[in-house]
Amino acid sequence: MRNTLGLGVNKVRVALVAALMGVGAAHLAEASPAGPTATDRQITLSVRLLMERQHLSTRGLDDLASERCLDTFLKDLDPWKLYFFQSDVDQFGQNRHQLDDFIRSGDVQFSYDVFNRFLQRIEERSKTALEMIDQEHDFTIDETMVRDRKATTYPKTPEEAAERWRKRIKFELMSELADKVELEEAKAKLRKRYGSMKKRWEQTSDDELLELYLTSMTSGFDPHSSYMSKSTLEDFNIHMKLELDGIGASLRSEDGYTTIQEIIPGGAADLDGRLKAGDQIIGVGQGTSGPVEDIVDMKLKDVVALIRGKRGTVVRMEVKPIDNPKDTKIYEMSRARIELKNQEARSEIVEWGHRPGGGAYKLGIIQLPSFYMDMDGARQGLPNYKSTTRDVRRLLNEFNEKGVDAVVVDLRFNGGGSLTEAVNLTGLFIDQGPVVQVKGPDGRSQPYNDPEPGMVWSGPMAVLTNKFSASASEIFAGAIQDYGRGLIIGDEATHGKGTVQQLYDLGQALFRIGKAPQLGALKMTIQQFYRPSGDSTQNRGVLADVTLPSFTQHLDVGESDLDYALAFDRVKALRHDRFRMDDATINVELQKMSSDRVAQSEDFQKDQRRIELYEQQKDRPTVTLNLEKFLKEREQLDADKEQEDIGKELSDSDRPVIDMKNHYNKEALSVVVDYLMLLKENKVAVAR
Repeated sequence: MRNTLGLGVNKVRVALVAALMGVGAAHLAEASPAGPTATDRQITLSVRLLMERQHLSTRGLDDLASERCLDTFLKDLDPWKLYFFQSDVDQFGQNRHQLDDFIRSGDVQFSYDVFNRFLQRIEERSKTALEMIDQEHDFTIDETMVRDRKATTYPKTPEEAAERWRKRIKFELMSELADKVELEEAKAKLRKRYGSMKKRWEQTSDDELLELYLTSMTSGFDPHSSYMSKSTLEDFNIHMKLELDGIGASLRSEDGYTTIQEIIPGGAADLDGRLKAGDQIIGVGQGTSGPVEDIVDMKLKDVVALIRGKRGTVVRMEVKPIDNPKDTKIYEMSRARIELKNQEARSEIVEWGHRPGGGAYKLGIIQLPSFYMDMDGARQGLPNYKSTTRDVRRLLNEFNEKGVDAVVVDLRFNGGGSLTEAVNLTGLFIDQGPVVQVKGPDGRSQPYNDPEPGMVWSGPMAVLTNKFSASASEIFAGAIQDYGRGLIIGDEATHGKGTVQQLYDLGQALFRIGKAPQLGALKMTIQQFYRPSGDSTQNRGVLADVTLPSFTQHLDVGESDLDYALAFDRVKALRHDRFRMDDATINVELQKMSSDRVAQSEDFQKDQRRIELYEQQKDRPTVTLNLEKFLKEREQLDADKEQEDIGKELSDSDRPVIDMKNHYNKEALSVVVDYLMLLKENKVAVAR
C-alpha cells in the first residue's frame, strides 16, 4: 500500500518520545526490550533499501547519516543530558561511523546496547531524584540552572550529575509552588512523577525501541521521514479517517492514573451515561467475565489498546468516579464505531462589522483542524468515505443558501494531511488550473490540477494561518494567494514544510501474496512541492497579506528550526488565472487599518508586552532558582495563556467554531470586513 500525503509537522518521533515519557505508547509487556529478532532485521533492511532508493535527497546511507542517527537517538532518549554520563556517550561514539554499516546488514543490536545503558542510568538517577526531593532546599539564594539544551554538556562524574539533579528538582518544586501547591504536596507529586516515568521507560517494547531507532536514522535524511510501528500506523489511520472502534472517551495520563478527559458525543460512553470527565480508570477486563487487569502506572496507549477493540465486543472498566473516588465501580460497555466529529470541518456564521447601508456582514467561518481522508474507504471505492473536501463542499453549499458575504477558512494549528485533499479543497474556490506542482528525485516537476471545473464558492474569502499551519495547509493557502483568490491573515509566515511523504506498508510491500503480516510502515519524503508561482514553501512558508501580533510567531517551531530540514528552492512558474479578489494596494491599506486598531487595543498591548518579556527570557541561557525572582518572572510572563485558549478553541468539541470573545479573532474578522469594503464591486471571482 502506498499513500501520497502532504503530511504536516513531524509528530511521529515527538509522539513516541512523549509516549515513553507517559503520554502514550503501544500495548506492551511489563519488561524492557528482549533483543532484536529476525523480523526486526527484515524491517530494518526494508527501511534502509527504500530510503536509499526512493528518498528525495537521493543520498545513500553513509557516515554522515550514521552521525546524525547517533546524535538524534541520544537526543531523543536524553534531551536534557540528565541521564547519560559523558563516558557513556564517548563509548557509544566509538561506533559513530559504523551505524550505517550495522543498519545496512539489518543489525540493530546497538540500539539495545544504548537503551539498556539508559535503563541503568534511569535506575541510578531515579534514586538521586528521590534523594533530592526529600532534602531541604534554600529558595532564597541566588543560583541558576542552565536551560539551553545546546549549551548543556553531559555530566562527567556522579557528583556533577547529582548537582544537576538537585537544581532540576529545585526548579520543578518552584514551578509547583508558583502554581499555589504546598511544598509537601509538591514533593509528593514529584515522587509519583519520577516513579511513574521510570516504570514507563521499563515497559518499553521491542517495537517501540525499533521505531525510535529507525526514525533516528530516517530523520537524518529529513525531519519528516519516519518508521511507524504497527500501533503507530493504526493511530495514524484513525487520525486520517476520523473513526475507530471503542467506547468513545478521550483519555489522559496523570501521575500514573488514566483519567477521562472528554466523552465523545455519540459514542458508547456517551450513550451509556455513567462515565464522566475526571473519572479515573484503574482496571480493564475483556468480555463479560474474567480478570480485570490493573492499569495503574501503565502507559496511556497500553491502556488505550486494552479498551479499543472490535465493535460489538464487551469491555469492563474498574472506575473511581470523580464525585466519589472511594466507591469503585465496574462499568461494562459494548464497543461501538466512533466518529471523531470534533476533528472534522465545522462551520459557523458570524455577524460582524457594519454595512454601509446598515446591518452587519455575514461571515461564514470554517474551522479545519486537518486535511483528513479515509484512504482505505477511497481505495475500496466506498461511496461515502470521509474526506475534507466532501465536508467543506456541504458547508459551502449551506453558506450559499444563507447568503454569507465572505468565507473565512481557519487553518491555524492545522499541521496538514492528505495532498489529494489539499488539491481538491482548493478546487472548490478556483475554476480550473494547477494547485501545486511536485518535484521528485529525478528533478522533473509534475502539476496537480483542480480536478473539476467551476467553483462552489466564488465570493470573497480569507484564510487564517499561523506558524503551526503546515504542509497541506500551505498548499491551500499558497494557491489561494497565487490565484489572487483571497486574503491570507495571521502570523508573518506559516510553518514552512514544503515536502511530500509517501506511506509504504512494509508488510504488504514484502508479502504480496496472501495475508500480509503487520510490520508497520515507512513514511518517507519523496517529493518537494511548489506553488503555481514556482516558489517552494520549504523553510519560508506562505507569507501573510495582513499580519497580526501573535505569540506563536515568536516560537521556534518552524521548519527552519528543525534538524536536517531540506533547503528552499524554486521551479518554473505555471500558467494560472489571477482573480480580482486580491490587490497589493488593498493589502497595504488593510495592514495600516489593522495596525491602527491594534495600536489602540489594550489587549494587544498586553500581548506585545508579554511577547517582549518572553523574547528577553528566551534568550537567557539560564533560569533563576531564587523563588522570589522566579515568581516575579512567572507573573510578568504568562505569555502563552491567550494562545493556549486559541489552541483549545480549535480542538475542543464543546467550544464555538470561533471564539468572538477573543480579541485576536475579533481583529481578524475586522480585517475581513475592511477587505469587503475595499473590494467594492469585485465581489465575485473573475479571472483577469
